[in-house]
Amino acid sequence: MRAATKPPRVTAIYPGSFDPITNGHLDLVERGCCLFDKLIVAILRNETKQPLFSVEERIDMLREVVDGYANVVVDSFAGLLVDYAAENGATVLLRGIRAISDYEYELQMALMNRRLRPEIETAFLMAGEAYSFISSHLIKQVVSLGGDVSGMVPAAVETRLRGRYAARGTP
Repeated sequence: MRAATKPPRVTAIYPGSFDPITNGHLDLVERGCCLFDKLIVAILRNETKQPLFSVEERIDMLREVVDGYANVVVDSFAGLLVDYAAENGATVLLRGIRAISDYEYELQMALMNRRLRPEIETAFLMAGEAYSFISSHLIKQVVSLGGDVSGMVPAAVETRLRGRYAARGTP
């Protein structure tokens, strides 16, 4: 058994696609920045997915909505999350859980990450009750059908969503 030692400064990474960022994501950022000395919000560059917004657009949106948090940094990465974490001196991966179905997937990922890099821990935060049903996929679906997502995404993100779907000729 290894002895547990806490580094003098704890850097955590909150990874995701953030396509787009929701108030549920922002809730985790707000709570995470209070728990860690530095929180890196990192967008996975995954060329196999077809996101609504480019990585650069998502970085811009994230930077805009986390601007007030001095210890939050926005970045992107490709490849294995644990390798990116190690390169950035992070010892914690922050993940949000909305439901049991999230937990099953997140547990598998956490165990694989532990196997690959045992020195990096995964910390789970439960979604705030007000955000437990929100997902980026659901937000995009509602906006594409002309629905109201105010209160579920930051106002600047809602504006960009509406603009993107208007450019596509949807409500």
